[in-house]
Amino acid sequence: MPYHHLKDNVLQPLKKKTGFSVVSLKSARLLKSSLFRIFAFFFAVGLGLSWLIPLPVFSQQPKDVELTLVSFAVTKSAYDKIIPGFVAKWKRENKQNVTISQSYGGSGSQTRAVISGLEADVVHLALAFDTDRIQEAGLIKQGWEREVPNNGIVSKSVAALVMRAGNPKKIQGWADLAKPGIKVITANPKTSGVARWNFLALWGSITRNGGNEQAARTFVSQVYKNVPVLPKDAREASDTFYKQNQGDVLINYENEILLAKTQGEAEPFIIPQVNISIDNPVAVVDKYAAKHGTTKVAEAFVKYLYTPEAQREFAKAGFRPVNSTVAGEFSSKFPRIGKLFTVADVGGWKAVQNKFFADNAIFDQIESSLGRR
Repeated sequence: MPYHHLKDNVLQPLKKKTGFSVVSLKSARLLKSSLFRIFAFFFAVGLGLSWLIPLPVFSQQPKDVELTLVSFAVTKSAYDKIIPGFVAKWKRENKQNVTISQSYGGSGSQTRAVISGLEADVVHLALAFDTDRIQEAGLIKQGWEREVPNNGIVSKSVAALVMRAGNPKKIQGWADLAKPGIKVITANPKTSGVARWNFLALWGSITRNGGNEQAARTFVSQVYKNVPVLPKDAREASDTFYKQNQGDVLINYENEILLAKTQGEAEPFIIPQVNISIDNPVAVVDKYAAKHGTTKVAEAFVKYLYTPEAQREFAKAGFRPVNSTVAGEFSSKFPRIGKLFTVADVGGWKAVQNKFFADNAIFDQIESSLGRR
């Protein structure tokens, strides 16, 4: 159809119907086309420049971390409550999951295991001598005791005597343990920290009360003559006495005895008034923690052990707290000691080890005299 016919026959009616002129329709088409080309141009430019615009950064959840705690046997009941508290606190404050693997045993045995390759991040041992041995092996930095409060001592106890129900042997104190016919249960000082403390408490019951060293040696020899077995650690000593029903009296940590009472044991016990302060240190094992990338968490865990929250759990498990506020809260639980001495009063751990517990030292000599070496 010729254009003029199309114009007259089609476009004119459309103009009348819509009110738009043909020119305005053409303009709209041109405008639409132009806008499309402009949009396409800027879209292309935007793609080209997009690499210059920083994308939003989404923070990633910190990787989970695992610590290994190596401790002496009787701390387990306290750590069963302390560890969940620390894990929750660290998660709340750092948005990171922490798990803590645990190993418990005799302090001497645990020390040898760490030196031999048990890769502990933190050690809580029965005596500072064991921590010093790990330091001498190059695993803990010198000055570890100055890294935390209280010279590294995080829990305390004293020696206690447990008797059978009714105390049929009429045991009143240290002197009774040397009497004929008394069976004494105590752990082995060669493997157990508590046993070394027990030995020193026996020795000090003479030397710190006016006696000389010869008198102390005679007395301690008489006591060990009454020892039928030497369990490897404090927990095994408790089992020997309570579960196997061996012995007339058990020498053990006060905390272990208090814990046993909470679990239904009703045997009477006494805290001798000449006693030794059993001081238990804690430290980060620097070499292993650095290897594992756990130093920050390990240090935080050790510091947490001094908080009132953790110290209360130690106290509930029978340990004498080192936090003065918590000690006040639990003062009625722990009787005062008339003559309380420390390892420093008997020469310090290095001298004590060489004198009493090294190979062929006084303990071995006593055992040999009894035909057990």
